[in-house]
Amino acid sequence: QVQLVEAGGGVVQPGGSLRLSCAATRNMFDIYSEAWYRQAPGRVRELVAAITPGDNINYADAVKGRFTISRDIAKNTLYLQMSALKPGETAVYFCTFHYGPHEYWGQGAQGTGSS
Repeated sequence: QVQLVEAGGGVVQPGGSLRLSCAATRNMFDIYSEAWYRQAPGRVRELVAAITPGDNINYADAVKGRFTISRDIAKNTLYLQMSALKPGETAVYFCTFHYGPHEYWGQGAQGTGSS
C-alpha cells in the first residue's frame, strides 16, 4: 500500500501563488505516471497537470503558462506550483500516482483564490 501525503494548501489573493507537494511512502523509480487533479464545489474532478511515460508533461488549457508540475525523485515528492491564481480556482487539489496498474490518491489540499 502506498500513501500520498499532500501539503501546501491555503488561501491567497487573486494573482497570488501556492505550491502544493505530494510525498509518497514508496520511491518513484518505478512509477508509471503522476498527476494533479482538482475538484471545485459542485463540479466534477478535473485533470490539472500530469507527467506521463517518457516524462511527457501535459497541462489543462485553463492552467497553461501559470501552473508547473515537477517532481523530486530523491524525495519521492511531486509538486504543483500555481501562480496567478484566480478566484474561480478555489478547489481541493488531489495528487495521484500510478505504479503499474495500481492507482493511489492523496487526501486533498485546499487551494483557494480569495476574492
